[in-house]
Amino acid sequence: MGKRITQFIVDQEPYRIEKEHINSLPMQGYEGEIVLVDEDAKVPSAVEALKKDPILGFDTETRPAFKKGQSYPVALLQLATAEKVYLFQLLKINHIEPIWEILANPDYLKVGIAIQDDIIKLKDRIHFQQKGFIEIADLTRKIGILNTGLRTLVAHFLGFRISKKAQVSNWAKDELSESQLKYAATDAWVSRKLYLKINKKDC
Repeated sequence: MGKRITQFIVDQEPYRIEKEHINSLPMQGYEGEIVLVDEDAKVPSAVEALKKDPILGFDTETRPAFKKGQSYPVALLQLATAEKVYLFQLLKINHIEPIWEILANPDYLKVGIAIQDDIIKLKDRIHFQQKGFIEIADLTRKIGILNTGLRTLVAHFLGFRISKKAQVSNWAKDELSESQLKYAATDAWVSRKLYLKINKKDC
């Protein structure tokens, strides 16, 4: 992995991506198929489908806390393949062990932004040995980019904006809205695209 990234380090001072540039770009979101996994019976087939792709866009969503000392368990796990995005409603699933097998398997790369907090929250649900996780911000810092937020990196590498309107919505609801589903799927989808773009693969 190190050798593959090193060749893209640029010989220049680190630079910052300006908000004005981001705001000038067209808005885009995930338009493909979303598979909502909201019960135990759906888990095995979703996991088998995920195992067909060695690179998975990764993200989680948690109900936001607005009071000091308040916290909530992770509610949603998003994993994106080349063809679909799988959304696991963890609060509605009892037997999640098959999902954890993917998260602990180094043969499947889980790529995303600010993933350490996501991993910690997932481990609160069930402990697992994290393997195969890649922090995209670590890769972009190596090529001289100071901004490491998902929205900023998407603008720079992929040339469009993504909406963050649903970010602080209630992810613990039994029924997620269409805007929530699209938001969650988009974050995992663009994480995968970013990783492929940075590594000069087709995306």
